[in-house]
Amino acid sequence: MSLRIAVQMDPLEAVNPAGDTTFMMIEEAQARGHAVWVYGVGDLAYDTGVVAAWARPAKVFPGRKPHADIGEAVRLDLRKDVDVVLMRQDPPFHMGYITAAHLLELVSDETLVVNDPAGVRSSPEKVLPLLFPDLQPPTLITRDIRRVHEFRATHGDIVLKPLHGHGGSGVLKMGREDGNLEAVVDLFNKMVPEPFIAQAFLPAVSEGDKRILLIDGEPVGGINRKPPAGAIRSNLVVGGTAEATELSPREKDICARIGPELRKRGLIFVGIDVIGGMMTEINVTSPTGARALKSLSGVDAVAAMWDVIEKKRAK
Repeated sequence: MSLRIAVQMDPLEAVNPAGDTTFMMIEEAQARGHAVWVYGVGDLAYDTGVVAAWARPAKVFPGRKPHADIGEAVRLDLRKDVDVVLMRQDPPFHMGYITAAHLLELVSDETLVVNDPAGVRSSPEKVLPLLFPDLQPPTLITRDIRRVHEFRATHGDIVLKPLHGHGGSGVLKMGREDGNLEAVVDLFNKMVPEPFIAQAFLPAVSEGDKRILLIDGEPVGGINRKPPAGAIRSNLVVGGTAEATELSPREKDICARIGPELRKRGLIFVGIDVIGGMMTEINVTSPTGARALKSLSGVDAVAAMWDVIEKKRAK
């Protein structure tokens, strides 16, 4: 079965094939004989009942420079001309992202959108874990400095971060006696209209922050991302290093708890972050880590994803 696949992503020419999960998805789709087009979120449009994208046919070549051949753009009706849309542009999760999800939702009754746009729109990555308060560290969402002071007095060292940030951007540790708390809260409140998130600091972050990938609600494996010495952010894009790992019983329990909710929301390719047995995020927009997982453990999460997609399209 050959599928027609449109990938909504940041420019393919600019990705790093050695580590990019979306490139890996295209590579696997190509190996299975599927046709692939790529387009940016700015190429998406609604016109009198039709959701379309000006998309370019693409073939990828890992290990070659340039790593992709990309043709001239053609207009694709995303309801009639494609079988699958991969919604893979990077966050930030803002009104542009939400608008794209609304448009893709208009075709999702016939075209399989991965992840489901309604599910993505209703599942911000630091908000979805609030459904499982016993699985996450003590958490506060607020704009009120008084609430933050009370929270820090109760929990000691805390971490502040933007509610809709990504890639470790804006993550700050505030010690119990840190005098910068008011200034940081004031800065957050001036930068964005939404509240920010505070969580109890987890010292276990020095041992690593696990990225666990789930396909259609089932865990397939994980990597342990260790922060640089003296740092608290372990994201690979800010200098963290990945190592092989096994899932603990607690981590398997976390996956079992959240799996049914992920399936209900149509979230097929998901990455969760776990520190010391506590889940901090459920990443649904454009989760990464598949390349590192395959190179470190041999587990191919992307192949598992395409297996699920092909079964869904065969029904």
